[in-house]
Formats: sequence, structure tokens, C-alpha cells
Amino acid sequence: MALIWQVLKSKFGLVTLRAANSGKSAQRSLGESATVVRKRVAFAALHHRDFRMYFVTTMLAMMADNIEHVISYWVIFQAFRSPVLGGFAVLSHWTPFLLFSVYFGALADRFDCRRVIQTAQIMYMGVSLAWGLLFLTNTIQVWHAVVLLIVHGMAGVLWGPGSQLLIHDIVGSEHLQSAVRLNATGRQLGVLLGPAVGGGLMLLLGPPVGLFVNVLIYLPLTLWLLKVPYTGHSQRAGAGRRGQGLGLKDALELLREVSGNRKILSMVLLAGSSSLLVGSAFQAQMPEYADDLGTDKEGFGYSALLAANAAGAVVGGLMLEGRGFLQPRVRTAIIYTILWCLAIGGFAAASNYLLAVVLLFLAGICNLTFFSMAQTLVQLEAPPNLRGRLIGLFHMSSSGLRAFSGVTVGVLGGLIGVHWSLGLSAMALLAVTIALLAFSIPASGD
Repeated sequence: MALIWQVLKSKFGLVTLRAANSGKSAQRSLGESATVVRKRVAFAALHHRDFRMYFVTTMLAMMADNIEHVISYWVIFQAFRSPVLGGFAVLSHWTPFLLFSVYFGALADRFDCRRVIQTAQIMYMGVSLAWGLLFLTNTIQVWHAVVLLIVHGMAGVLWGPGSQLLIHDIVGSEHLQSAVRLNATGRQLGVLLGPAVGGGLMLLLGPPVGLFVNVLIYLPLTLWLLKVPYTGHSQRAGAGRRGQGLGLKDALELLREVSGNRKILSMVLLAGSSSLLVGSAFQAQMPEYADDLGTDKEGFGYSALLAANAAGAVVGGLMLEGRGFLQPRVRTAIIYTILWCLAIGGFAAASNYLLAVVLLFLAGICNLTFFSMAQTLVQLEAPPNLRGRLIGLFHMSSSGLRAFSGVTVGVLGGLIGVHWSLGLSAMALLAVTIALLAFSIPASGD
């Protein structure tokens, strides 16, 4: 870890933050300009030792999540060859975000976020262990798969709000944008590495042993949380509030409580509309896009299309952090959403394979930029006693509504073709995004 930190410092010219504490008089004389300089420090969140550890352990946990997907989905397909079960796997992953995000955000407000995250990680490890035992004994049945897929989805939604409150506690408001962006980059790195590592474990050790090894990859985050002092609540006053509902009614009540803050409303609506209309549903249709683009039959071209989006997010996150670009602003988040719409629409219309890969790569950069910025703004603007619930609401909007993007892109694609359905969905989102830009202007101030 220390070696990685030294390389980043030498490559991007990182500066330490100790000079910022040289004296109160010096801070007052510098004024706002000093604040701007500190905010633009490259990889600012990585100056916090504890965040560096959280970044690495979270990336490993996210990689383990995707390793489990790769191995379990393969064995489920081989055992049952059921498209219905495959569709249920997608629904079970996203629907819990829609139903329980606000409630689990309230739990993160009330309880020690370290324990909330550890509970989610134990659920993940239990699922991997159960998959491995069922595959090893060849006793897997459909109901086993249904239960394990549901538990896995619940673990994902439980992890989210507590994770965001914890990084806010570690780095504070000043470096929150950097922390959110790096956390999203680490997750995308896990998404990018997961299939490769999962495939390697499956080939070298077999599915059951590969899943047993995967349990160990979850462990570093769980063990690290045993020794750190952060609860997710240290930097805010007052106790959290208990959420009374589990779904739409509680979410609407929460929106009413913050209805005067256009920044929060516009970012929640931005995340929700992008997930509802486009989301990640086009990835499920990638085999058809690859076939239409005339890629190789061995699958390399198809794999490159799948990897291009995640690679763009990783590279984009590192580039933006390396230069300290793009402070969290409503207008900037909306502009990058517009650029994302254009990139996705261009991919839908592309007839050249190389152009399609480039557009997906650019889309990954834009997606990470607007998503991390929107989440940062929600956290910064949220009243301290509602922060966990509002993060849960954001996750409900940004992740839960992805369950319905299969309709706007997938079902509609069955009627008019996946290229037309994705292109029209991207243009519909473009229109909504432009309307949100007009809505947010009176309160954005940026």
C-alpha cells in the first residue's frame, strides 16, 4: 500500500495537507483561495490513510461480489439452462434497492455503520460459501438459487448507505467529492477485474473451490472495520432517526421533507431518470450488439464491448482525480449526463466496431462523473439527521429503478430492435435531463 501511495505522489505531484495546518493566522490570510487550492489537491481523499485502506478493501469486496456472479451464473446456467432464472437473477439484484434503500439508510443513520457493513459482508460470505457447498455436493435446486440470489441482493442494498456515511466520516466534507469518486472508481475496478479473476479461479480450481477462495477475498474489509474508530456519525450532531416505512410511501415523505432543496431533488431525479430509461440494461443486450457489429465468433470482441464501459469509468476516475478537476456542481453533473446520453445514443447507432468501443469508453467516463457528483451533492446538502435516509433514497433512485430499464431497452427492443430501443431511450433521457437543467438553475448558483 505504501508503495502504491509513493507512486501516486511522484506521478501526479500530490502535496501533503500538513501545510494547511501551519497556523490559524496563515489560514485566515489565505481566505477562500486556500480552500480552493486544498479542494483541487490530486487524489485528495487518498491523503487520509484510513480512506486508502477502505478504498483497497472495498475494491476487493466488490471484486469478490463479481467473482461470485461469474461462477454462480455459469453453474446455474449449466444446471438449469433457465432464461427465467437468469431474469430472476437480474431482478433480485436490483429490486431490493427499490424496496429497501430508504429503510436501510435509516438503519445506517441509527446504528454503527461499521457493524452494518460487516453484516452485509457476512451475508455475502455466507452466500458464496453456500453456493460452493451446493456445487461441491451437486445438490443445487432452483429454490436454493432463488434464496441465495435474494440474500445477495439484500446484502448489496444494506452495504450502500453505511458505506457512504463511513467515507464521509473518514474524509469530511472537504474531500467528500474525491472520496465518492474514488470509491466509485474502486468499485468499477472490482467490476472490471471480477470476471477475469472469477474465470481464472473457475478454470484453475473449479467452481466450488473458487467460491471458497472468494470468501477469503471478502474478509479484509470485514477485519479492517474491527479496528477503525469511525461509526459514520462522528462528524454530525444529533442522533439519527428511525425510518417508519420500507418503500415508496417513506420515500415520498422524505422528498417532502427536503422539497425546498432543489439541488437534492434534481440530483435524485437525475439519477432515477437515467436508471429508469437507460440504466445498465444495454449490457444484457450486448451479445446482439456484438453480433450486429460483426465481431469475432470467439468472443473477444464481445468481451471488449463489455469491458469498455467499466474501463472508461476506471480511467476517467483516475484522470479526474489526478488533476483534481470538476468540483461538485449541479450544472456540471447535468451536462455530463447530457454527454452520456449522446455517447450511448451514438453507440446505439454505430455500425463500426471500433467506434462503438470508443463511445462505450467515453460513456463510462461520463457516467462515473455525473453519478459520483450527484451522490456527493446529495450527501453535502443533506441535513445531518436525514443523511443516511437521503443516501438510501438516492440509491433507491439510482439503483432500484434499474430493474425497469429492462422494459425501456429490453422489452421495447424485442418490438423495434435493440438499437432503436436504446437510441430512443437515450434521447428520452436527454429531454428529461435538459428539463432538469432548467429546473435546477434557480437554486444551483453555479
